[in-house]
Amino acid sequence: MKLWQKDIQALKEVEVFTVGKDREMDMYLAPFDVIGSLAHIQMLESVGLLPKDDLKKLQSALKEIYRDIQAGNFKLDAQVEDIHSQVELLLTQKLGDAGKKIHSARSRNDQVLVDIKLFLRSEIELLVKSIFSLFELLQAQSEKYKNHLYPGYTHLQLAMPSSFGLWFGAYAESLVDDVTTLKAAFDVVNRNPLGSAAGYGSSFPINRRMTTELLGFASLNYNVVYAQMGRGKAERIVAQALANVADTLARLSMDMTLYLNQNFSFVSFPAELTTGSSIMPHKKNPDVFELIRSYCNRIKALPNEISMMTTNLPSGYHRDLQLLKEHLFPAFKTLKDCIDMAGLMLSHIEIKEDLLKDEKYKYLFTVDLVNQLVMQGVPFRDAYVQVGRSVEDGTYQAPEQLEVKNPHEGSIYNLCNAEIRELMEQAIAVFEFEKIHQAINKLLQD
Repeated sequence: MKLWQKDIQALKEVEVFTVGKDREMDMYLAPFDVIGSLAHIQMLESVGLLPKDDLKKLQSALKEIYRDIQAGNFKLDAQVEDIHSQVELLLTQKLGDAGKKIHSARSRNDQVLVDIKLFLRSEIELLVKSIFSLFELLQAQSEKYKNHLYPGYTHLQLAMPSSFGLWFGAYAESLVDDVTTLKAAFDVVNRNPLGSAAGYGSSFPINRRMTTELLGFASLNYNVVYAQMGRGKAERIVAQALANVADTLARLSMDMTLYLNQNFSFVSFPAELTTGSSIMPHKKNPDVFELIRSYCNRIKALPNEISMMTTNLPSGYHRDLQLLKEHLFPAFKTLKDCIDMAGLMLSHIEIKEDLLKDEKYKYLFTVDLVNQLVMQGVPFRDAYVQVGRSVEDGTYQAPEQLEVKNPHEGSIYNLCNAEIRELMEQAIAVFEFEKIHQAINKLLQD
């Protein structure tokens, strides 16, 4: 029998359908359910709803469960409905009636809300760390290849000279914006819903500010109805932040598949990082980048999926929200795996030198010729026409090298990588991860 079960047992088909993959998804939440319970029982004792002796027993037992989770020795029993029931069952088996007191002044909705927010907060931190590792690699490669020129394109047509220093640096700065949007999502999830119960608060004299501090949240979800309404919205906002990171990786991957193509032939990779063909011996396929592109495009669809699943829901809790976990939770690992694989590939990239000496790239320098004429006093429109006519009548000659004086910020010869790094460090510093670690470590310490 389930802890929450009434006298009438649900039809087996109904139970299977409604539970779905929830037990599997609950394993993501296991450590956070314990952490939330540790804060909750400490608060219960402080307001007289739990004897001090019971608090000490429950704290010891919960910490033991947490250690089992971390060691991989925790599972949901077949007859148990969810993670909350499993933890309470283990406590009751070990402590008797004291274990049953853990649920006072909260509901399962309440527990799910705080578990999800703690999970999302933790995953965002891990993702930010992964992003920063890729950022550092991109910056290092930008400096290493800053003098390796290659053709820039607009509309996939030859445009102007670029460099791999610019290319790597562009994706590094893109990640800065991605971290900035992750911070906005982090701020949404870093607010405490615990104490909202089923969405209408509790008649017990609970102290919600205390659990907020104990769990390291920045503030509360004050309104208990909104605390419940925020479920679905918080996931959608986080998914959008993930989609931004995924978009950066998908575009980078598309570039790489083009640049590895023989008609471009800008880059190559060691044979062991590419795949071959079953019948064409010469093939070196960019399968890693193709899969990164596809995985990331799937993540880019997440915000819309979540939005559609929560469309037209009134206030209050609805079982529709259960399905959000199946879409969002695994996306974090997928995205981190894509970041790691992008890093592996780019750390072994081989870039062809002297690309622009190829005759087919000679028109890349038309703008530079126009600019040289302008610097000599020729009006821009006249200079444009003059160079354009030379292209049309076949008299155009490309300059042997770029003539750049006082390069502006962010251009080929002034990459501003130090300034971009400062932006990233500022973006990460405002997360205040250490404050959260201190709060959680204090809850878990013996």
